[in-house]
Amino acid sequence: MEVANTIDAARRAVKQARKQGKGIGLVPTMGALHRGHVSLIEAAARQCEFVVVSLFVNPTQFGPGEDFNKYPRPLDQDLVICRAHGVDLVFAPTAQEMYGRQNLTWVDVEKLTEPLCGRFRPGHFRGVATVCAKLFNVVLPDRAFFGQKDAQQVAVIRRMVTDLDMPLEIVVCPTVREADGLAMSSRNQYLTAQQRGQACTIYRALKHCEDRIGQGIRDAGLLVAAVAEVLRQVPGVEIQYVSIVDAETLQPVDPVSGEVLVAVAVKLGSTRLIDNIVVDAGHS
Repeated sequence: MEVANTIDAARRAVKQARKQGKGIGLVPTMGALHRGHVSLIEAAARQCEFVVVSLFVNPTQFGPGEDFNKYPRPLDQDLVICRAHGVDLVFAPTAQEMYGRQNLTWVDVEKLTEPLCGRFRPGHFRGVATVCAKLFNVVLPDRAFFGQKDAQQVAVIRRMVTDLDMPLEIVVCPTVREADGLAMSSRNQYLTAQQRGQACTIYRALKHCEDRIGQGIRDAGLLVAAVAEVLRQVPGVEIQYVSIVDAETLQPVDPVSGEVLVAVAVKLGSTRLIDNIVVDAGHS
């Protein structure tokens, strides 16, 4: 396994793999790898002969007062995980390497970035789209692998790739969950033991909504209220949003029909957690 800290070194390694006729798979991460990331690496290894994992805590997707400075950066541990799962190249640049000069060029995907997390994290998706565009330009992957947990991010990146005619496929892998349903996230380690026990309520609330849709309820207001009711069983939970949107356009749907994304964001203490499920509500 090679570790590249510079763009030039990463490009050289990828170019060599290309010369050997290998397909390139990229797993973009901010490090602090967990089983969710491992599932993406394994998917990349199944579909591509040369797997690249980027480890980069991207400063441009964090807003003022967010957790950029405390975001975990266990580089040595991440390298052990990558090595154990057959990663060929780790790209671990510094912020200086990725944004050496004042960045004047940004990728801004409209409309898809406005609802859901976009309401609470202005500028976040501009940072995400820009850094992904940069990573795609460095690695030139045939496929890039993302998790369904970050559904809005996936929608934004897919649209960016389509609109800018980028020659790669975005592969979306299922959310990996703990035994009690909590979606794997690097931010879960911020939770106290009590909060960790409460956090599984998020998935329970989403499944409750799926059950209500299965019972024939199509009124979005009633469904959102049902999710919020379950979430409020957690003392001190702060609900940022509960939304039911079209899975592709992220626009609200009411009555609920077709393939919808049921998405939530909550804060437990100072920790912000997101989760979602996709539900096929059929056609009304």
